Amino acid sequence: MRAVSEQDIRASFVNCSKGEAKRLPLPRDLEERQWDDLDFLGWRDLSAPDRSYVVTELRGELIGITLRFPSQQRGFLHRSMCSVCLTTHPGGGVSLMTARKRGQAGRDGNSVGIYLCTDLDCSLYVRGKKTPAPGGRFEESLTVEQQIERTRGKLTAFLDLLSA
Repeated sequence: MRAVSEQDIRASFVNCSKGEAKRLPLPRDLEERQWDDLDFLGWRDLSAPDRSYVVTELRGELIGITLRFPSQQRGFLHRSMCSVCLTTHPGGGVSLMTARKRGQAGRDGNSVGIYLCTDLDCSLYVRGKKTPAPGGRFEESLTVEQQIERTRGKLTAFLDLLSA
């Protein structure tokens, strides 16, 4: 992913109002991010524990979405798998995150959901830059580049559902 500015991020959101995008908190470490290692920029809202945000490039355009997820945590013995990077995590390490659809459908209350790593570090798990709990990543016959393409494809498929 290419480095993006605060202004670019705020202008990219498609499933919230411009006023909401203007007020949402941004990560403070944008300058320190390793952009080459990211397929998307994801962060949680520390002031609202049930909200998170994702910004990525989709067909040459920057697109941002707001997500919500339940604050209740599963038991530590329960493991779930992220639908995007296929990493498994114990407890609340994976959450069902929902996004309002674009346009009138979203204003009518329609949404789509996906299971994502709660810390939104899918890109780092796929590249081996961040290590999940033991048993979190399975050995695959795909190369890292193929896994990255699969991750991007799964995220693109989810983003396409916002407009469907």
